[in-house]
Amino acid sequence: MTQARIAIIGAGVVGATAALVLARAGHPVDLYSDRTAEQLRDEVPATGTAVLFGHSRDVDHTLVEELYADAPLSTGMNTRLNTGEPGALQDVLAFDPDFTYTAAGIDVRLRAYDRIRLFEQAGGRFHVETVTPENLDDIAGAHDLTLVSTGKGGLSGLFPVDESRTVYRSPQRHLLAAAFTGLGHGPDVFTARGHGAGKHNVFNLHTDHGEIWIGPYWHKDAGASWSVLGFAKPDGAWVERFGEVTDAQSALEVVVSIYRDYFPDDLPDIEKLRVIEEDPRSWLRGAVTPTVRQGVGYTRGGRPVAALGDSAIAFDPIAGQGAQTGLIQVAALVEAIEARESDFTAAWITDQFDRHWEERGHAAAEVTRLFLGDPEYAFVAGPVFAGAVADDAVGAALFGLLSEPAPILDLKTDEDVERFIADARAALVRG
Repeated sequence: MTQARIAIIGAGVVGATAALVLARAGHPVDLYSDRTAEQLRDEVPATGTAVLFGHSRDVDHTLVEELYADAPLSTGMNTRLNTGEPGALQDVLAFDPDFTYTAAGIDVRLRAYDRIRLFEQAGGRFHVETVTPENLDDIAGAHDLTLVSTGKGGLSGLFPVDESRTVYRSPQRHLLAAAFTGLGHGPDVFTARGHGAGKHNVFNLHTDHGEIWIGPYWHKDAGASWSVLGFAKPDGAWVERFGEVTDAQSALEVVVSIYRDYFPDDLPDIEKLRVIEEDPRSWLRGAVTPTVRQGVGYTRGGRPVAALGDSAIAFDPIAGQGAQTGLIQVAALVEAIEARESDFTAAWITDQFDRHWEERGHAAAEVTRLFLGDPEYAFVAGPVFAGAVADDAVGAALFGLLSEPAPILDLKTDEDVERFIADARAALVRG
């Protein structure tokens, strides 16, 4: 098969990965960004933690060699659900399963920067210019295939919302993300939470206000550190607190206040966290409306272009499916490009996205709904969370969905949920 001239718009971790892998495969690739690689690393906040759980981490390692061997890995998810208000809190449930895999959160800015540099070493051309709907048509006309990976904003509007696959019409959580140093990853961390200590993520849920997660992280400047993600329910009390964040220090103060008021058992460790002084952009707040778009869009001249990553499917980050699903899409797309038997028509692009939706995207969206507490998944969440309290194998199966979400598509009845729980326990016995 002859080489394909490929343009990729957007140099985040998904776009940069696609560019690198395709360039290494011998294709002439042009990667476009409105910022330099240095600016992408140092002048923007991280758009998420981009933790890769198990399967997606393995897939990523087939695409790009391991560059962060010293990064802390996480091996489980210590989970607690509380209810009530400060001074009158009640524990609802708690469990602390090990994963059946390992996970790693690497600063997306660092990963994008490193992959851009490797892309250039592989002969790829990196263009620092703003791509607009006007000049996108010229770019698409000069290439055989154009991939748009500009995230949830940018050029994503070229791709119509797929109403049949989009469940929500508004954000389900207000979000706060931040990275901190000051806390190690040894056995003396989070000792009140169980056996996982510094190698487990710590996931706290509150029935009325939302969720807050902290996990091992590799920061672009500080190295081994911790990443925090807060998820405030729209009608909960945390929304106002998130709105008070204006810089890294105020982000830390809000995080500490939530643990002090709602999860005080963890406060001694949380109070050790410190702002990363080298990175004033170590925080971000906002909201995401989970949205599925059509896989093909058209330039003003009628040329088809393909949606990649968050431009195709925008996830609420509560289940960590965004970067994972984007990288898995890259792997499948690279394979399809190598195996193609026709031009990159609109029908070809649509077919590739539909396959991606069937093989990963749909299940990832449903797992996100489960962790958002969608009422339609109450028949799953109730028995599975209760089962996880009684048996770590069930908790491991629950968080196995973060790595490989496909089993959720089989959970349609109470009997299916009972079978899922039984299979999890049987797998532990066989193991």
